[in-house]
Amino acid sequence: MTTKVAINRLPTGVPGLDEVLGGGLPEFSFNLIAGPPGCGKTTLSHQLMFALATPERPALYLTVLGEPPLKMLRYQQQFDFFDNSAIQRAIRFVNLTDNTLAGDLDQLLGRIVAEVEATGPGLVFVDSFRALAMASEAGGTSYKALQQFVQQLGLLMTSWHATTFLLGEFTEADANPVFTVADGLIWLRQSVQRNSMVRKMEIMKMRGQPTLPGLHTFRIGSAGIRVFAPALCRPPVVVASGAEGTTRSPGSRLSMGVPRLDEMLGGGLPRGYSLLVAGPSGSGKSTLAAAFLTEGARCGETGVIAAFEQHPTQSRNPALAALIQADRVGLVDSRSPDLSIDEILQLILCEIQRVGASRVVIDSLSGFELALAPTFRADFRESLARMVAALASTGVSVLMTSELEDRYTDLRFSPYGTAFMTDAIIVQRYLEVDSRLLRVLAVVKVRTSAHSNELRLFTIGDDGIRIGDMLRDQEGLLGGRPTRKHLPQLAVPPMGSGDVGSSGRAVSS
Repeated sequence: MTTKVAINRLPTGVPGLDEVLGGGLPEFSFNLIAGPPGCGKTTLSHQLMFALATPERPALYLTVLGEPPLKMLRYQQQFDFFDNSAIQRAIRFVNLTDNTLAGDLDQLLGRIVAEVEATGPGLVFVDSFRALAMASEAGGTSYKALQQFVQQLGLLMTSWHATTFLLGEFTEADANPVFTVADGLIWLRQSVQRNSMVRKMEIMKMRGQPTLPGLHTFRIGSAGIRVFAPALCRPPVVVASGAEGTTRSPGSRLSMGVPRLDEMLGGGLPRGYSLLVAGPSGSGKSTLAAAFLTEGARCGETGVIAAFEQHPTQSRNPALAALIQADRVGLVDSRSPDLSIDEILQLILCEIQRVGASRVVIDSLSGFELALAPTFRADFRESLARMVAALASTGVSVLMTSELEDRYTDLRFSPYGTAFMTDAIIVQRYLEVDSRLLRVLAVVKVRTSAHSNELRLFTIGDDGIRIGDMLRDQEGLLGGRPTRKHLPQLAVPPMGSGDVGSSGRAVSS
């Protein structure tokens, strides 16, 4: 019976990358980082190197017909991960341009062996391997010779117990022996649409461990690369406590913070539900969302608001702004260009975890869509469904607002056809009565719960939303211009058939 060999996984130091890789980078693996120019290959390799290199596990960075080391370091030192004290102490740069231009792969391999033997590195980077392959081809080297070189290089690095990274400007149409020999293949992409540019990463293979499938967006900022994926930063199920400190029960309900609205919902919003508040501009969606978070704070709960339209300032909503200032409500207010669904979802999930939130507001879906890079808008409906499911899995209660054009000819709840994804819907409408604009709202659905079917007037004042009564003497409310009802007149019986008593029944003469 053979003993199972344990593979040590190295933390990459790149936020989100360890989770996408399935637990970190396999030690002593032979990896390729591929992608077009400008996609972030060099930045990723340096971020990995500065995170992993130590005097006990030094790094050797070999440049091949690429940027000279001094020029490369000039730009890389702009990132927060750069540590100048690590140069020469734990990191060594070697330029192999002269050996590469000679076109002799055996001579180049000998130089690499000499540098590795002299340094004894635990990490080796070759930048760029694509340039090395092109130089050898220009020198008349056959594909078979290049394949043998790659195999020998991989074998030597593994025998020296070095974790190796080859960088190259490859395309998926290229045929290169390194694709087969490599233990790991990290492919970086970037797409440009109009004035938007989005970077994505795919782990095409990583031997011996389950990676997170699909394309994962990443951003290059002052701290370096950060990877976003829906499975990242997922907080545990929230166990919210009320003012009495009682834990949540499956049948418990949340107060909305608007008088009479809980009654219309059948006793409040069931905890853990997603609620869509739909209505035209100015109808009071954001005011209702703010009341939802403020009521949560009054009950001893924390919340999160993702604001894509107006920042909750003191002038617009002083109560909500004060809660944000006191960190009772976390704020996701990203102004970064070219956002992705995964990036926003991770920011919301991390904020939920940070403040221990049980209530979440997304205001609004319309602004959310406009904040996304154009490439993500085509499948916004599918991405939104994934986001709602991810938030629901945390146990939080979610309120989302959606702006609708009040056409009065149809009753819609979402311009994206996503109303079915939510557990409850509140719709707001405008009415014209006696040459005045009035507001009405109705609870359209609350899953597995009885609820009101009334259209009720409401007003917005300094104290928030106030729900009134129904317009009992009006009909055709959903058309926007209701008319007064004509009360039926009692029929008068013909003479001789009897008089009509006070009860309304005929009395014989």
